Amino acid sequence: MRVWILAKKENFGNYENTRFKEEAEKEGIELQFVSNEDIDIIITKEGKKSVLYKGEPVDKLPHCLIPRRGAGTQYFDLAIIRHLERLGVFVLNSANSIEIAKDKLHTLQILASAKIPVPKTMLAKLPLNTDLIEKHFLYPLIIKTISGSEGKGVLLCESREQLQDIISFLEQSKVASDVNFVIQEFVEASKGKDIRVIVIGGKVIGAMVRKAREGKIKANISAGGEAIPFELNPEIEWLALESAKIIGLDIAGVDILFNGDTYLVNEVNSSPGFKGFESATGINVPREIYHYIKVRLGL
Repeated sequence: MRVWILAKKENFGNYENTRFKEEAEKEGIELQFVSNEDIDIIITKEGKKSVLYKGEPVDKLPHCLIPRRGAGTQYFDLAIIRHLERLGVFVLNSANSIEIAKDKLHTLQILASAKIPVPKTMLAKLPLNTDLIEKHFLYPLIIKTISGSEGKGVLLCESREQLQDIISFLEQSKVASDVNFVIQEFVEASKGKDIRVIVIGGKVIGAMVRKAREGKIKANISAGGEAIPFELNPEIEWLALESAKIIGLDIAGVDILFNGDTYLVNEVNSSPGFKGFESATGINVPREIYHYIKVRLGL
């Protein structure tokens, strides 16, 4: 079985991709890492020889493509994914589902319309109407960018003065016009912690609680958070499965907030990191993904 992983070149040797390589060797899988810099596509009616790798036609396309760009997915990445989908390559995940998951607001819009509980969220626009925000949200509140990962682009705002300082900075920044962000309610019960559930092929393989360092609010492992095994319950399992299904993801990292006796789905990630997850749960994520691919392809 031939598998391509589409990733940034600088990430070819990161934890997740190293694990994919290790398990591919054990499974007898021919694995190749590719970046959008090395791929060209030519649109033809026949579709033959329409994928070039470092300028040369690809004779044997992969049986499966695994995009690992996540929130960093660019237009060219999506074009490559769509092209391989058109040529019959099994893709995990589809270009459409990745594009939805990349946009945090769009994800929440779709989930909310399907009656999935999500935190109250508002699209922000400059100049910011502070009175309008305070009419619908209490302090503290969360400010986050539409697209981001590993806890980047997330701020806790604890007062009107702090909110105005942040907005003033954004308004004077040269990049303000290119940054879309949202205002989101701060869920006190989930302060500094959340649940990360990994879904593969319509099956929840496990979950962990991510806890932030003392005095911090970001629970992401990449931000120094701690990973603790979490015992699944029917509500968490249903929320994760249904969220992945609604967004259209075969592979998903679903982030769920504690909310008293209930839960809120906060984000659905198309390319979840799993270093902390494997450490906490002992579950072999790449092997689970490869086994799912083999079942889907009948190999």
